[in-house]
Amino acid sequence: MKHLSTILIAIVALPVTACRLQVKPRTAITAAPLTVDADSLCAHKKERLLCVYSKGKVAKQYHISLGGHPVGAKHFEGDNKTPEGLYHISAKNEHSKYHLSLGVSYPCDADRAYARKYNKSTGGDVMIHGLPNGTKLPDTAFTLTDWTAGCMAVNNAEIEELFAHVSVGTPIRIVP
Repeated sequence: MKHLSTILIAIVALPVTACRLQVKPRTAITAAPLTVDADSLCAHKKERLLCVYSKGKVAKQYHISLGGHPVGAKHFEGDNKTPEGLYHISAKNEHSKYHLSLGVSYPCDADRAYARKYNKSTGGDVMIHGLPNGTKLPDTAFTLTDWTAGCMAVNNAEIEELFAHVSVGTPIRIVP
């Protein structure tokens, strides 16, 4: 198991540096569709950016909205923070209350141990998802602010693209 963790870290660690160098302002991210399957993801909380990698190269970047208190790692249920660390896509949900969603494997053993030390729950159900079903507000009402309970949100067209090209098991690194 330790060997598998080392391999996953190696797979995701290299693209993290590359992604930081390619951060673009909100208006400059290309609208070209994602046409390749992802082999890893990296979310940069400070930049509000999700990078999709294919064959070790950035295939596409998406702006994301985070939890209402985005600074710092998620430790406890209800803290409105987005986790930080190495996880993987654990599920795909076509019937999510947020259009479509990709489950993130939070909490891991270390997250549970940290919360247990404080006699608190880690929470869970962290996802990359679209906008709330049935909303009549424009996408910009959601995409220009942090509004989730700890998830990463994109607009509905973007989650459809991600849903089609990200598989269960795909590693995701979430960095400050």
